[in-house]
Amino acid sequence: MGDPSKLGARIKKWRENQEMSRQQLAESTGLTEQFITTLEEENLCPSIGPLQKIARALNVRLGTFMDDQISRDPIISRKSDRKIDLTIQRARGRRAAFVFHSLAHGKSDRAMEPFFVEVLPEPEGDRRLSSHQGEEFIILQYGRLKVIYGTETFFLEPGDTIYYNSIVPHYVGADGDEPAGLYAVLYNPD
Repeated sequence: MGDPSKLGARIKKWRENQEMSRQQLAESTGLTEQFITTLEEENLCPSIGPLQKIARALNVRLGTFMDDQISRDPIISRKSDRKIDLTIQRARGRRAAFVFHSLAHGKSDRAMEPFFVEVLPEPEGDRRLSSHQGEEFIILQYGRLKVIYGTETFFLEPGDTIYYNSIVPHYVGADGDEPAGLYAVLYNPD
């Protein structure tokens, strides 16, 4: 089945455990079967939105695809122990736009998804708005961030925060040629 530490392999495992075909998953998420196949086989996902749809269709949390299933409290995430949990590319063949590091490994009963995210510069043509259920809270640690929210554009400096409803079309990306690093908490009420 491929590397179980890879996002696509974990999604495939959950889908197969629920005896759901790719076509059934595509129908219940509104995504195409080709997208599901690409995600499972190539670990390619353009944004968090489709992953949330898949998690909802499989009746699991988004973080289920990124961590083990042993719940414990409290969770301490040491900077020195972080590993890459998810890489998102905006377009096939392009370099990563986001590198996610989960900050809640081991807590399977969580209601929020906390991450440290490395946001890499990307060409203007790759910038696309996305929307999904829930809310997001971001605090910028380094670099400069461009946030498009609906029809408004905001620029964040280190220490700045933004909190918004994710259903509104939005874009978050590094502003300029330097990467940005941020802490993000995603909440999905489902």
